[in-house]
Amino acid sequence: MGNFTVYRKMGIILPIMVVLLVFTIVLAVALGAVYVPLGRSFRIILDSIGLIDDPTLPGEQVSIIFGVRLPRVMVACVAGAALSACGAVMQGLFRNPMADPGVLGVSSGAGLGAIIAITTGAAARTIYTMPMFAAAGALGAVTVIYLLSLRRGKIAPLTLILSGIAVSTFIGAVTQFVLIRSNTYEVRRFVSWTMGGLSGMMWEQVKLVTFPVLVLLAVLMMFSRDLNLLQLGEEEAQSLGLEPSRTRKLLLFVTSLITAVTISVCGPVSFVGLMVPHIMRLIAGPDHRLLIPASALGGAVFLTGCDIIGRMPANGEIHVGIITAMLGAPYFLYLLIRTRKGGAVF
Repeated sequence: MGNFTVYRKMGIILPIMVVLLVFTIVLAVALGAVYVPLGRSFRIILDSIGLIDDPTLPGEQVSIIFGVRLPRVMVACVAGAALSACGAVMQGLFRNPMADPGVLGVSSGAGLGAIIAITTGAAARTIYTMPMFAAAGALGAVTVIYLLSLRRGKIAPLTLILSGIAVSTFIGAVTQFVLIRSNTYEVRRFVSWTMGGLSGMMWEQVKLVTFPVLVLLAVLMMFSRDLNLLQLGEEEAQSLGLEPSRTRKLLLFVTSLITAVTISVCGPVSFVGLMVPHIMRLIAGPDHRLLIPASALGGAVFLTGCDIIGRMPANGEIHVGIITAMLGAPYFLYLLIRTRKGGAVF
């Protein structure tokens, strides 16, 4: 795809996605047990971030939106953007539309780290402990899977996926063993975390996840050209001056770190990294210079929208991870069927 075509698409698609994201954020903070009109919700957000000064805004509604709803929405946006952008990168790395961060055992490794933090009591000391344990578990799992799939300095994509399945299964068994030895409260807390939820999010969680995710997403954007070269094949990429093995190692590390930081805060929200990048590829095309930011914006819109759906039931909210699984599982089967039929899905 030529530079002019990419920049022209950027000038059309990205602004539309930004407008859609802003509307979704306003809608998400407006809806709830106490409904706040959309226009007033938008003014409250602008007032909260210092863009306007409106002393006539009702203090109670300001407290609800700024103190309760906006942190939750911001975590949803950051998490959706992170998981979707990582999915786009991994699908490009493996040239497989069914690849997503969960393939590498990131979720299972983070889950083991989380349950260790909970059962040892470390998670109760500070909000930073659980993310640290989950991130360590995720990176440890990815390292083992990477070493198992390494052959003569190169990564075989099929071996990597099979190693991921095997290691994830083993880690899952270890996690279940730890759960059996845990008390009821610890089990309940871990099960709630594994469902993927956004309730109870505060500005501390927003600060915890936003800075590292934005920095690491910027790193991924720096490798968008390299990802485009990898689509040409191993030999073609090498002939153009790229070191495929080194690039894959670095991108695997970065995507794993982003995913670990994200799910350590909101739990393993599934299928976001599978669905959104594939849909955005149909809209924006395969060029990663546009696909990565478009997927990030699309993921933020998608996860925030799923959170809105999860908060709609009157008898109690549904975890956002359940909503994404209900939407993502049929889409995964659709991709699988099209792949078996020889359809062009990538």
